[in-house]
Amino acid sequence: MTGTVKVGAGWMSLFTLAWLAIWTVQLTPVQLLLPLQLDTPEDDWIRGVVSSGLVLGVGGLFGIIAGPVVGAISDRSRSPRGRRRPWALMGVWVSAVFLVLTGLVEGPWLVGACWVGVSIGVSVASAAFTALIADQLPSSQRGAASSAVGSSQAVGIVLGVGLVVLLGLGVLAGYLLLAAIIAVVGTLTALMLPDPPASAAEVPPRASDRPRLASLRDRDFAWMLWGRLVANIGNALGTALFLFFLLHGLNQPNAEAQDNLLLLIVVYTVFVVIASVFTGILSDRTGRRRGLTVAATFVQAASGVAIVILPTFEVTMIAAALMGLGYGAFSTVGLAFATDLLPDEQDHARDLGIVNVTAALGQLIGPVVGAGLVALVGGFWLVFLMAAVLSVAGGLMTALARQPEPAPAPR
Repeated sequence: MTGTVKVGAGWMSLFTLAWLAIWTVQLTPVQLLLPLQLDTPEDDWIRGVVSSGLVLGVGGLFGIIAGPVVGAISDRSRSPRGRRRPWALMGVWVSAVFLVLTGLVEGPWLVGACWVGVSIGVSVASAAFTALIADQLPSSQRGAASSAVGSSQAVGIVLGVGLVVLLGLGVLAGYLLLAAIIAVVGTLTALMLPDPPASAAEVPPRASDRPRLASLRDRDFAWMLWGRLVANIGNALGTALFLFFLLHGLNQPNAEAQDNLLLLIVVYTVFVVIASVFTGILSDRTGRRRGLTVAATFVQAASGVAIVILPTFEVTMIAAALMGLGYGAFSTVGLAFATDLLPDEQDHARDLGIVNVTAALGQLIGPVVGAGLVALVGGFWLVFLMAAVLSVAGGLMTALARQPEPAPAPR
């Protein structure tokens, strides 16, 4: 069931808060806690980069499988407690438990095993919350909701990394704080956001009666997915190894690198929020999302080019701003574009789970590829060059998806 009545500020506030918690607990370990856990001595620093990349990639692989599976199950749910709420609560608490466990263990094998649980929990919760966009919002509000998702991603990184760095928390204390955030905020928002049970007419038939993953056969939806995946790999290459770049590319001391990482993330966040809000509103008013999505990938690519040409901290600050502008617009308008292209109303959560997978998979492949590129050349220039190339490639793939005609706005 696609929404036909506009929601109010209360709905948007709760939805934004839910995503702020999700992004905080997912990205703070990626940017800070996992690299600190897995960093190795200066004479063997490449091993730490490779370990971090593999942990993120292998751990996240399970999460990207969980999203579409749970989405498909929730599409078919007739629970009186709602189609999405039970899964949102399950994902929230699985994430919280495994965040605590990740903080308690040591070594890449145990850290990676616990990160599997975190990734699965976050993916399940993300699939449930994302489905609410298609379930309850008209087309004229999907850009605003997608803006909430995109801007919360950037603010979540600042919130998480800022709390850990400014409070002087160690690795375990940082994970405990993140577990508390997702447990409290995730539970409250899942319970307070409306989630009416589906009627019999809204529940799709069993999978055996329908083609499996039929949405992937839709030409425009498939091109959008490929573009989203490749552009997200480009973004991850340009951001996921920032701490290692500061430590071993710019040779900054550990304390200085952590402070500068927070500064870079703040700059990135400011421009992500600006781009998310502006382009989200613009895309709602015009209904023309494809062009904005493609343009955003070229801005994102410019950040990688800048660092390749002049790898200094000052240029890295400028690159962070460009990456924020590009990715803020891409993640916001791209998600709204994806909701416009959903092929089947009865499989919203499953298909949006696939959309989330492309974003998550890109963010997980990026560190693995980046680690391999660092090991190949013994430095970071090739990482940022490939970030630019893949960003442009993702934009060109997105351009091959046709823009649907805007639906009339509800009164």
